Amino acid sequence: MIWSTGVSLEDILKLFGEYFFKFCKMSGYDRMLRTLGGNLTEFIENLDALHSYLTLSYQEMNAPSFRVEKGKDGEMLLHYYSDRSGLCHIVPGIIEAVAKDFFNIDVTMNIHDMNEEVERTGKKEHVVFLIVQKTCRRMRSAYPIRLRDSEDIERDHKALKAAFLRMKKDYLEASICPGKKSHWDAVRGIVTLGKGHLCDAFKPVYPERLWMEVKTFCTAFPFHIVFDEALRVKQAGVNIQKYVPGLQTQKTQLDEYFSIVHPQVTFNISSICKFINSQFVLKTRKEMMPEAWKNQPTLKLRGQMVWMESLRCMIFMCSPKLRSLQELEECKMHLSDIAPHDTTRDLILLNQQRLAEMELSNQLERKKEELRVLSKHLAIEKKKSETLLYAMLPEHVANQLKEGKKVAAGEFETCTILFSDVVTFTNICAACEPIQIVNMLNSMYSKFDKLTNVHEVYKVETIGDAYMVVGGVPVPIGSHAQRVANFALGMRISTKEVMNPITGEPIQIRVGIHTGPVLAGVVGDKMPRYCLFGDTVNTASRMESHGLPNKVHLSPTAYRALENQGFEIIERGEIKVKGKGKMTTYFLIQNLNATEDEIMGRHKITFDYKGK
Repeated sequence: MIWSTGVSLEDILKLFGEYFFKFCKMSGYDRMLRTLGGNLTEFIENLDALHSYLTLSYQEMNAPSFRVEKGKDGEMLLHYYSDRSGLCHIVPGIIEAVAKDFFNIDVTMNIHDMNEEVERTGKKEHVVFLIVQKTCRRMRSAYPIRLRDSEDIERDHKALKAAFLRMKKDYLEASICPGKKSHWDAVRGIVTLGKGHLCDAFKPVYPERLWMEVKTFCTAFPFHIVFDEALRVKQAGVNIQKYVPGLQTQKTQLDEYFSIVHPQVTFNISSICKFINSQFVLKTRKEMMPEAWKNQPTLKLRGQMVWMESLRCMIFMCSPKLRSLQELEECKMHLSDIAPHDTTRDLILLNQQRLAEMELSNQLERKKEELRVLSKHLAIEKKKSETLLYAMLPEHVANQLKEGKKVAAGEFETCTILFSDVVTFTNICAACEPIQIVNMLNSMYSKFDKLTNVHEVYKVETIGDAYMVVGGVPVPIGSHAQRVANFALGMRISTKEVMNPITGEPIQIRVGIHTGPVLAGVVGDKMPRYCLFGDTVNTASRMESHGLPNKVHLSPTAYRALENQGFEIIERGEIKVKGKGKMTTYFLIQNLNATEDEIMGRHKITFDYKGK
């Protein structure tokens, strides 16, 4: 891809550096970055401190390191150290963008040297960049030059007079400041103060001697170490002495008690001076600690190295590197061991609060996940309950009952009801084990239930060996008689696969069908059932009880509903029906327009029911 675009890898990485800087600004780090330093040098020198802070939140972070070395004529050498080789070209993109955006200067960066790592341990790549500030060009005015009139001149005189008055006031205030500044130095400082940034003109005043006792200093700064060029310890704060016993003994070597964790440099005064602007982290050596302390975590000290030229010594102003109260307790320390002016106290407490909030957030996430799983299981159980409920009641009736509504009884002007039972079921029960009867009925009813879905008829109930379905209820439909008739033919086919436990032969059933009006409604509170009422139910039951084995017995009204609908029907003749007198009944033989597979629903087909 690089060769096809004609852009070099170095240019792509530099563009990525510019984008990464913009990304960091947009991600909420803009203010943090702007406050790192008042100029580009200070900004770069404090990048390591920023990376050290970020490791509190991102413990696996492996950031590069930077060291600034000032050259001639305002040039600057930037030393870049990284574990990942090949990414150094990102740095010019970042630094040039920072210089332009934060400090309004244009700089160019070029690789001055690239060599094997010798100054630092643990970092593989060491690249030295030469940073040069570009010459500023005066911008042309966007507005045409015009002659100044008298009003402009008068306005300038007034502004100049006001400026001199302010300078006089500042001079009088500055003259009472301590120090050995001459009056002309004070005036020069005031004049300079009006030009550029405040920090550029500020000149500190130092006392002739340090007004502080040694004991007070060691107590006020309980964590500090002074050592000479040979790394011999000259002075230590009271609490470092407390938690690193033996540090104040004669001829103690600092590197005997501590190792450098960050930056990863060799422990000598030369390497430390090269990285004087970096934040240092020292760690105690376990072998130098008392035997009773060797099971507790090693003490880490984080702070700043300051070189004292007149004494040819280095002072390490530091604090314990602790992030939480737990780490404080593990080191057997207390908050009182940290000086009140040390922000490490606030850091520990604030981080403890943050950890508590994170733990609370994690608990909420875990509870949220538990609720999600429970909700999923609840939805599954609800689905099961609804499936069971819809198997017992019509769907629209079940929905009304779930909503707490009363289901009113409904009158249906015409529907077709079917009853069936097993021939000689009483004899079979007497001769078989109960489990055999249960298995036989379960096999038969499972097949019948599948047929109700094929022909879209409603299963009302089963009582013993009796099976009752209806067409046209609870949803009125014009083809109710044809649907029930096809269902009856399917029942007869299905029973060929259900065996009599006594004879081993297929069981035989009687089927009776009648068409007429009914009243339908829900009865009962504890176990509500959708029931049918009316003479049509009784007549359909009589058709079943007066039928013959493996025959589908039709009443006169059922015959008229099926006449000329593509069914083969024969007349049985006049018979005496209990409670009804003499009736001319019929037998349903077959469907002339549908195959056995179609009736059984073995092929996905849609019956052309007339009067849908």
